[in-house]
Amino acid sequence: MKFADEFRNSEYAKKLVKKLNNISSKRINIMEVCGTHTMAIFRYGIRDVLPLNINLISGPGCPVCVTPQSYIDAVITLCTKEDVIIATFGDMMRVPGKKGSLSKKKEEGFDVRIVYSPMDCLVMASQNPSKKIVFLSVGFETTAPITSLTVIEAKKNNIKNLFFATANKIVPPIMEALVQDKDLNIDGFLLPGHVCAIIGMKPYEFLSGKYNTPAVVTGFEPLDILQGLNTLVNLISKKDYRIMNEYKRIVKTGGNPYALEYLSETFNIVDSSWRGIGRISGSGMEFNSKYEGYDALKHFGIEYEDYDGSPGCKCGEILKGKIKPTDCPLFKKHCTPENPVGSCMVSSEGTCAAYYRYHKDTM
Repeated sequence: MKFADEFRNSEYAKKLVKKLNNISSKRINIMEVCGTHTMAIFRYGIRDVLPLNINLISGPGCPVCVTPQSYIDAVITLCTKEDVIIATFGDMMRVPGKKGSLSKKKEEGFDVRIVYSPMDCLVMASQNPSKKIVFLSVGFETTAPITSLTVIEAKKNNIKNLFFATANKIVPPIMEALVQDKDLNIDGFLLPGHVCAIIGMKPYEFLSGKYNTPAVVTGFEPLDILQGLNTLVNLISKKDYRIMNEYKRIVKTGGNPYALEYLSETFNIVDSSWRGIGRISGSGMEFNSKYEGYDALKHFGIEYEDYDGSPGCKCGEILKGKIKPTDCPLFKKHCTPENPVGSCMVSSEGTCAAYYRYHKDTM
């Protein structure tokens, strides 16, 4: 690939759409798991050109969206501690908890800072030796390795004032929970390209072997998505339950061995709660005994019971793909990007944010 334009050729896109019309006429339910796919599908108008029998369902592919309110409230408690600096990616700032949001806490004068990488916190810690830096590590397998690398560097350099509030999630277990849900009746999955670049293809083989459900990993340009849909619809029509890779320029079968090594070095796999979905076995990560001294919640002795949800907010059903954002009574009325009630409206990868920005019925 030399230019992105190679994957945005309108003439070839028309051919791929035409092929989709000729593969099958039966109703097909396809879930895109990745929030970046959801945004790209809307941005490029892909839903508008698909055959009517192909139903795209947006899944829980946004790590900010699936983070429970209880985590938000825990880090809000942390930011009120004396001599604490909260460091976070920008998309966590406006996620509402019962106690408010980090953005509001910053307005109240608490020290909350946006960083572009957890590695920035190493410098912040050295420049503020009298402060305790807490990085909010929220993400899937895509971003968790950089947290691993950062905590490894912190330990290597004997940095004592850096901590991590971890809420990292693992994608395949939530997919297994979704494929078991008979109400969804998922025929196939578009796999998340970013996550697959880290973990490879093998972790998804249970879909084929256990549930007779095909899946295709694809990229994020229009032709990537249309080619992935062609391959997936063809597999579904032929009852061919393979897991296929249509993003070979980025995704390798075995994933990224270096990133996987970092994850293995620092994290244990644990059960984890997903906003609006519940506790999923083996879907989370927490520091192992070698690095647990860097766990912020343990260091500050903060314990909390899992809870999530705001009155009237339908984030849970939206994240499961059971309803569309337009079915939520708060959507665009009481819940907007400027005043979000639920997390799905906050993140740039959130389904509600995608519908708000691109869905033609909301213009």
